[in-house]
Parts: sequence; structure tokens; C-alpha cells
Amino acid sequence: MSDRWTWHGGGLAAARVTFGDGGAPWLDLSTGINPDPWPVPPLAIDWARLPDEADLRALEAAAADHFGVAAHHVCAVPGTEIGLRLIGQLVSGLAFHLMPTYRTHTEIMGGSAPLLLTDMAKADGATLILANPNNPDGRVLDRSRMRDLLDRRGTSGRLLLDEAFADASPGISLASEVARNDRLILFRSFGKYFGLAGVRLGFVLAAPPILERLRQSLGAWPLSAAAIAIGTAAYRDRDWIEATRDQLALRASRLDARLQTMGFAPTGACPLFRLLQVPDAPTLFERLARRHILTRPFADNPAWLRIGLPPDAAALDRLMEALAGG
Repeated sequence: MSDRWTWHGGGLAAARVTFGDGGAPWLDLSTGINPDPWPVPPLAIDWARLPDEADLRALEAAAADHFGVAAHHVCAVPGTEIGLRLIGQLVSGLAFHLMPTYRTHTEIMGGSAPLLLTDMAKADGATLILANPNNPDGRVLDRSRMRDLLDRRGTSGRLLLDEAFADASPGISLASEVARNDRLILFRSFGKYFGLAGVRLGFVLAAPPILERLRQSLGAWPLSAAAIAIGTAAYRDRDWIEATRDQLALRASRLDARLQTMGFAPTGACPLFRLLQVPDAPTLFERLARRHILTRPFADNPAWLRIGLPPDAAALDRLMEALAGG
């Protein structure tokens, strides 16, 4: 199977080349991105000048209010991928990453050792890298467990916590702990919950000295004027944020119910995707792709297939019909 499908979701252009572009339109379920994005209104953006620093600070303040932290604990970055890699260059020492995970977590800090949830004690005193909710299995650890993991970093380790999918379940977030413990460095994504991955916007939450070093690495004007304007307006739209949480949970429960009636056992607590364990995931992936439905297989586990949230009832019906197609 092509590495393009197992490396990352969203390879729609490659799918069109490989599986054709005729017949039914493509249904991209290969990512964990909200299929019903925040409706971007007309925004006044001055393309003739560089982004204003005051506007960047306003974005960080709006995001901080959403995360429940003070603004001086928040630094905007052009996507959490870049944030993770830059922080990885600023942190040193023994490090572990919790499995399963995705490639970036294994590559930052010059490489870290894999660790299973049952072996967490091996990482005591060292830096621990993990996502909560996790990707791709949707595993969620509660705040009590996460606080314990943070306290076990000791005086030399750090907790690098990727909360890219936490907006749908804010009660699990450890964001409020950044003011209490400078061993925590937390990452939040804009594009997944708001469904606007192309904006390339993310945030690093940490103690101010860490963020000062991060800003030096980012340099001047790290974000486009469009990213600043869209992000600020979106984080201030509390009605949409609250309504979207309810809608995502409802639609995920409907997806679960339909999958279960077909004999599948979907796993995961993040409403933006579900993980299926099937005897031959590559074959199922290709069968769906030939029906122009793109999902996400995994090279290191041929029994896994991740399915994103269908955008509407018609898309859900289409997915079910394809799964039943034999």
C-alpha cells in the first residue's frame, strides 16, 4: 500500500490519481477534521501590510480565554506540527512517547523511546510525549490521571501534551495546569475542531520563559493576517463553539450505532473520528477508495482503519452502503 495513505490523512489529490475521479464525488473521511467548519464571514484584511503585533496578541488573548488560561501563557504558531518540532529543539534529556501515536511525536527531540500505557512508570523523571485524546485510537485519560503523569516528571522531565482534539471535550484539558507547573508544555490545534486546517494555526501553552524562547525561534510575523483575523473571530464565537460540541457528539453517536449494526466495534472517545479493527484493513481501504471514499489505514497495524466523521446523513448512508458492499 502506498506510504501516502499511511503517512497522513487528507491525500485526496493522490487518491484521485490512483483510484480515478469519475462517478460519485469523493468523500474524504481520512482526517479527524470537523466536516462542518466554522463559517468564515467577510473579514477586513489589509493584504498590503505585514500583520500587526497587536492583532497577534489579540488572537492569543481570544484563544487563551477559550482555553481557560492567562494570555501570557499562550503563543500562536503556524500549526501545531511546527509548534511541536520547535519545542522539540528547545527541550533536551531522556524522552519517551506513548504508543500508539503519530509520526511527529516519535521524531521530535531527536527521537524518543516508545512506551505503552501499562509501562508508564519507566518514564518517571523523564520527558513524556503524548496526545489526549489520542490519535488514532481516540483513547482519553482523565484529568486526575494526567495530573499524576505531570507530577511524575520530577525536576528534569517535561510533559509535552498534544491536545489537538481536546476542544470537543474541554473537561479533560490540562490547560489550567500551565500556571501551576512549568514542566508542562501543551499544544492546541485550531484547524481540527473549527474544520479549517488550511488556516495553519495552532498554539503552544507553557510558562513565559519557554514561550520567549519559542518566539525567538519563530521570528517576526509568524502568522498571516488571514490566520490572525479568522482565528480571533472564531474563538470569540462562543455560541458556535458550544453548539458544535453538541452536534459532534450527536453525529458521532449516530455513526457508532450504524457501525455496530453492521458488526463493527468502533473505538475512541473523540467525536471527530473512530477506529475500526478489521481482519484486513488495507483491502477494506482499497474497496472503499474504489467507491471514492477515502479513509486512513496504518502501515504498522494492518488491522486498523480510521474513519472520520461523515458530514451529513447522506454521506453516512453512502459509507454504510460501501461497507456492506462486499
